[in-house]
Amino acid sequence: MPNFCAAPNCTRKSTQSDLAFFRFPRDPERCRIWVENCRRADLEAKTSDQLNKHYRLCAKHFDPAMVCKTSPYRTVLKDTAIPTIFDLTSHLRNPHTRHRKRIKELTDEDIRKIKERRLASSIEQLVSKKDAAAEDSTSTNEDEPQLSTEEKEFREYLRSLFEVVVMLGKQSIPLVAGKACKTEHKSNNFQALLDYRMNAGDQALRKRFVATAVNTEYLSATQQSQLLDVCENTVREEMLMENVLREEFLDFLLFDGDESTLVERLEAQLTDRWGLSMEDCRGQAHKATGTSTTKMKAVAVLLMEKYPLALHVPCSHLALNIHLANSLPFPSVQVVMETLTRIGAFFSAPLAQDELEKSISSHYQKNEEKGEALKQACGSGWTEQHSVFDVLLDLLPPLLLCMDNIWNNDDGKFPDTVAADAYSVAETLADFEIIVTIVILKNVLTFTRAFGRNLQGETLEVFFAANSLTAVLHSLNEVNDNIDVYHEFWYEEAVSVASIMGIPVEVPRLFIRKQRAADVGEIQAESYFKEYVTVPIIRGIMQEVEDMFSETNLKALKCLSLVPAVMGQMKFNTTEENYADVYRNDLPNPDTLPAELHCWRIKWKHRGKEVRLPTTIHETLQLPDVKFFPNVNSFLKVLSTLPLLKLEDSKSDTASERLQAYLSGMPTKQWNKSLAMLNINTHVKHDLDVMVDKYCRLYPEDDPEAETEAETEAEAEAEAEAEAEAGGGG
Repeated sequence: MPNFCAAPNCTRKSTQSDLAFFRFPRDPERCRIWVENCRRADLEAKTSDQLNKHYRLCAKHFDPAMVCKTSPYRTVLKDTAIPTIFDLTSHLRNPHTRHRKRIKELTDEDIRKIKERRLASSIEQLVSKKDAAAEDSTSTNEDEPQLSTEEKEFREYLRSLFEVVVMLGKQSIPLVAGKACKTEHKSNNFQALLDYRMNAGDQALRKRFVATAVNTEYLSATQQSQLLDVCENTVREEMLMENVLREEFLDFLLFDGDESTLVERLEAQLTDRWGLSMEDCRGQAHKATGTSTTKMKAVAVLLMEKYPLALHVPCSHLALNIHLANSLPFPSVQVVMETLTRIGAFFSAPLAQDELEKSISSHYQKNEEKGEALKQACGSGWTEQHSVFDVLLDLLPPLLLCMDNIWNNDDGKFPDTVAADAYSVAETLADFEIIVTIVILKNVLTFTRAFGRNLQGETLEVFFAANSLTAVLHSLNEVNDNIDVYHEFWYEEAVSVASIMGIPVEVPRLFIRKQRAADVGEIQAESYFKEYVTVPIIRGIMQEVEDMFSETNLKALKCLSLVPAVMGQMKFNTTEENYADVYRNDLPNPDTLPAELHCWRIKWKHRGKEVRLPTTIHETLQLPDVKFFPNVNSFLKVLSTLPLLKLEDSKSDTASERLQAYLSGMPTKQWNKSLAMLNINTHVKHDLDVMVDKYCRLYPEDDPEAETEAETEAEAEAEAEAEAEAGGGG
């Protein structure tokens, strides 16, 4: 259905104008004001939900300053926007005209009746949604101008197309089939589903396509792209319009080009397509591996140079030790991290996990207690835990045994592809350099393990983690200052593990070959691994921790003492004002902050015995009286957006899992970012009518048949040119 303006004396509809149309707000109070300003007394009896679903106002009724057109896809109102521009008199000049949008003079009697209707509206909410929708549909048809038959048919046709696109996305079905059969003219799944719908009785599609030429696709590639783009952007807009703190999957970005190009591309995406502003960004976190890590760190630095408050911090849902290891640009470390990912995916299959547990029992048969503990430790998701390198080191001997057994595949219960994967992983693990790297990572990251675990804990734990960073850095510096002693112990540990696994202790073959080519004397294994593994890892970890937890970042985290439970733990002896300069410009009244903080402490220090101290930012912001502390309220809202802090009821893991499932389950050539967007965000509600209306506004003059003919002619011309060139070359 199109959008019609509900304002008196306004006949605009979305098919005749490129104006934006805005739903009545769901908030009952704001919705009431909109209705009163419209002077539509007949709408006052309806609930805010009914009005939001069935009624719109066009942009002409709002002050231009209240309307923000941020992109071709996104036009939004400011949160405080109220319609104020109405024509309430033009109908008086032509009293014989029929007016469907009735305007009444508000006499005392009218005002009394309106109040009665408002009281009765709460009763209407008890009526079933089906009856309410039917009633509103009838009312809407009475109040709004009617579409022509052609317009109705075209919109029904578009609605069917969008319904198919959404289904393809949610069910992870590619547009193009694996191998198109040209003889049967089934070039893609989209067309096949349209055929199915027509055969099932979809008259809108059948009427539209009945005159389509034989052996011609119903929709051109351009039109399919337009449908996908509108679908994708509608879902994204729905997420952006929800004013709730959460993590969402919003888009894909090309990763090619240098760092400055990536920054420009990201900014353009945020501002031009999403309608956001980097000036409002208060935190950034990146998850990368391998060579991408260095590039993403450079992007983060460039962003912070332009926007100092966009603090670069770790992700709340990624273990700090894994993040630190991923950030090291050393080949042996990158191989270990890639192998960990492969191992995690490999043992997701039950048969493989059973084989691993058998190998653990076999290796630790003289120490069954440790064997059982290791089985528990290497359960689902162990490759993403804080203690991953401790578990991996204990698991190495039985893991290599397991991979060898699967590779041999004597009983034939594993497919050849699985056996081949097992062989590849076994070859990687049976390398002394990899064993040394795992041992060094395990020992160095022991100093950051508790720190990282606290960062992902409750608010109080995060606060104390921020205050413990000095001790962490001191421990790492102490290791660095005595690297000879530490390396000796760690190297002996690596040799012991290699001996158990039957792996020779040797310098990498490639390094030896380079030495011989340079005519340099051979280096001893222990010296080699100290210089090329131990020292780089310890210094890389130290640098990464210092960069990730700069003075500004720590100041922000120490402001968590605004949370009453943290304040109570500190005996209400906190000094947030010493760190407040980080977000000073975000506060409504920064000059009154010291006095407000004093009152905030006194409020909680002298609370009643039955009053419990809120333990999280989210819980604190839900307090009804926090609005009387505007600076504290703003401070906590800004802090809550830091990616380092975990969200209440976060669904980010689900989105990440769905993304990985899409990428791994779909052949690379069939990836489609719009369908992936729909598949990952299946939880987002969408309105097909909104998609239809948006398509009509963006592509008002599209003629599918003409476009198809034009594309056919273009293809014929291209073939003729190719034949001419081939003839000339001969």
